[in-house]
Amino acid sequence: MFEYELHKVMHAELIRRAGLQRLAREAYRARRARRNLPEESGRTVSTSGVRDRFTPAA
Repeated sequence: MFEYELHKVMHAELIRRAGLQRLAREAYRARRARRNLPEESGRTVSTSGVRDRFTPAA
């Protein structure tokens, strides 16, 4: 009987570890996908002073 109870405990531990590893992989993939998305944070490009930095073309 002791072996069966030990088996149940080990089985539950393995299932718990597998769930944690799955969650870690999902979080890693989500961070990686978010990093690869084009950045749309609302930044605007400032065009003031652009003409002053370049010389006119001939």
